[in-house]
Amino acid sequence: MDDTKELKRATFAAGCFWGIEAAFRQIKGVVETAVGYTGGTVPEPDYKKVCTGRTGHAEAVGLIFDPAVVSYEKLLDTFWNIHDPTQINRQGPDIGTSYRSAIFYHSPEQKELAEASKTRLANSKKYQGKTIATEIVPAQEFWKAEEYHQQYYEKCGRGYCTSKKCWD
Repeated sequence: MDDTKELKRATFAAGCFWGIEAAFRQIKGVVETAVGYTGGTVPEPDYKKVCTGRTGHAEAVGLIFDPAVVSYEKLLDTFWNIHDPTQINRQGPDIGTSYRSAIFYHSPEQKELAEASKTRLANSKKYQGKTIATEIVPAQEFWKAEEYHQQYYEKCGRGYCTSKKCWD
């Protein structure tokens, strides 16, 4: 995925990347998505390696979006609403470090906006008594996942789904 002058990049991890990608693809202004692996130490990871929990990578979704159509704040709102950010290294039935909640920021502005949104969420009553476990860390190399993972729900005929709704 390449940025252009007008378009921006965002990267989020919130559990299984299939449902997360499907949720972000519904947003007007998101012009490209890819699922992949980021945040780890092993170059050229694949699904089998990431599933061992020894690569340090998270399943993530990389987005290219048009900020004239959708704001980064709207993407953050979507991120917070499609998973449980209080869970550590899991989402629903998916357990392990590769399913952690993380925002990988691409600029100082994204870092500032992500931290402010996390603080607002922590101060809200939504998760009262629980700590928001989401990491906010600099973006690292994004390794695109195998082709069969890309737009998985569209390929396999399932309708709109987010990881949170799949296990409810």
